[in-house]
Amino acid sequence: MAALTENMLVVNILLSVFFLPGDLADYCYGGLTPALRITTPNNMEALTGSCLQIPCTYETENTEFNSSRSIYGVWIKGIALNNVIFNSSSSVNTYQLEIIGNLKEKNCTTLFPNLATSHAEKYLFRIENYPFRALACADPLQITVKDSPQSPSINVPSDLKEHQSVTVTCSAFTPCPHSPPDPAWNLQQASLRQTEKNTDGTFTTKIQEHITLSDTHDGYNIRCSARYPVIGGNKTAETEITLSVSCK
Repeated sequence: MAALTENMLVVNILLSVFFLPGDLADYCYGGLTPALRITTPNNMEALTGSCLQIPCTYETENTEFNSSRSIYGVWIKGIALNNVIFNSSSSVNTYQLEIIGNLKEKNCTTLFPNLATSHAEKYLFRIENYPFRALACADPLQITVKDSPQSPSINVPSDLKEHQSVTVTCSAFTPCPHSPPDPAWNLQQASLRQTEKNTDGTFTTKIQEHITLSDTHDGYNIRCSARYPVIGGNKTAETEITLSVSCK
């Protein structure tokens, strides 16, 4: 028992050294249930020169929380809890973030503009609703920032046959729905661009074509490019597939 007590004392001392009291140590260690949980993708990829929309909702069962009082959202970069890069009280906004969700409705969706590779890091979210303050330490968000966009994906049905009517879809990942990519085919038809919300709150931009297959489509290369508007110009990614069409 004495050894166990001594070990617990060592752990508590280490937590006090590395983390601020009342934040990470209180809500994430010692078997305590975090006072705040957020729902957001664990990992999000952004494109340099573009924005990133972070889907975010939060929940707390703490009786100190009161939505009739002022609610402020805070983003922290890294695990150093004093590295606050945004506070919606307007006291701090290092990267010009904006919470576009309604915090009173437990929506903490955030817009992160003009990403750079230096912004790649793990981020933590905190709610301040004095006297209630809680950190969603169990739900860190990892942001990756790349100089080149992901290649779009092309989806076609399998087992293509002559005279068959098929729908071909090109999908481009869309980290910033406020400035979506512009996908385009090497096909003759004009396509309607649609930006759709995914189940996790992220977005995908799609174009579709309806094709009636013939023998001329066998070996035909379909190419889809996605042009992303970014600060200072555009960035483009491309994907190509070859159709294999058999006789009926």
